[in-house]
Amino acid sequence: MQLAGIRVVDLTRIVAGPFCSMFLADMGAEVIKVEHPHEGDPVRKQGAARNGYSLYFASFNRNKRSITLDLRSEKGKAILRELIRRADVVVNNYRPGVMDKMGFGRDALRGLKRDIVSCHVTGFGLDGPYRDRPSFDFIAQAMSGFMSVNGVEGGPPMRAAPPISDLVAGAYAAMGILAALLRRVRTGEGEEVSTALTDGMTSMLAFLATNYFADGRQPLRTGNDHALVAPYGLFEAADGQIAVAPSNDTYYFKLMAALELDHLECHPEFQTNAERFEHRAAINAEINARTRSGTVAHWIEKLNAAGVPCGRVLGLGEVFDDPQTRHQRMRITIDHPEHGPLDVLGFPIKFTDDPCRMHRPPPVLGADTDAILAELGRDAAAIAALRAHSVI
Repeated sequence: MQLAGIRVVDLTRIVAGPFCSMFLADMGAEVIKVEHPHEGDPVRKQGAARNGYSLYFASFNRNKRSITLDLRSEKGKAILRELIRRADVVVNNYRPGVMDKMGFGRDALRGLKRDIVSCHVTGFGLDGPYRDRPSFDFIAQAMSGFMSVNGVEGGPPMRAAPPISDLVAGAYAAMGILAALLRRVRTGEGEEVSTALTDGMTSMLAFLATNYFADGRQPLRTGNDHALVAPYGLFEAADGQIAVAPSNDTYYFKLMAALELDHLECHPEFQTNAERFEHRAAINAEINARTRSGTVAHWIEKLNAAGVPCGRVLGLGEVFDDPQTRHQRMRITIDHPEHGPLDVLGFPIKFTDDPCRMHRPPPVLGADTDAILAELGRDAAAIAALRAHSVI
């Protein structure tokens, strides 16, 4: 396992932080998830459950251990300090300043472990005029500009359905932690890493942002059409729709040949991408008139054979039954000792020689508390006393 021997103290909850620490756990790090003794991560109670266990929680918290600590108590904080002294990484997604108020700010963490890598996942960043504002995915999608460019022309701004800003910020946080760990190997020094939901989404604006930088104009919402290329998008077959993405002239001419629309190559309005973009409705109409003559399956086979990027629009049932998805194992089943089989999303990062794997089921709240405290030197009587005082 790539991160075997790396220990992570995980103070995160909801989505962005747990998604970050999930990557580290999947790659072999020992991730100790610290949760409140009575409440736990709120996602434990969200989403659809199987056998009494939230699959939403399971997906983001597989391969982790769980210890319950009341961090409002001095005894709970003392145990956290011990965990940090033995750790390589501390991850949190509290609002800026909360770690300082708890006594675990940057200087305090370095006092506990000089080379610690600490990571903060926040809504707007550790500083700046909005640092203290609360934020969730919907707010980040709105305030990053992302929502303003989604949707159809003349329609309202639209959010992406998954909590994408949480996922992007979590993935960036994992990337930053890995870079900081490599730097530590080289220099012996720790590092403070931070990512923000809004920054992450702004960074994803890609050519929409660079076009704005070039001309200062707000991009139009184009729905399933591409903002730079035509033709491109969803086209109608006799029994459904096909996604087609001929992203340059090479693919455009392959598409025309496969559709037996070669005569359009000489059409004065379709000579270049700029002309096709200007007359997008016309070129789309020509393609739709042709694709309606065959089924989705017919065109998928023919266009793929011609080297044109295309695909079906799949519902989730079709996605997880798809032979490529199954081959890539993007749905896996965890055998939980208390809750039976739980289905979760698979590992998106593939390693050839040492692949990610399930080595620990998602934990029941506090499942590893006693074992972790024993590793810290607490005997059964001391653990019972902590429980009696509701520290754990």
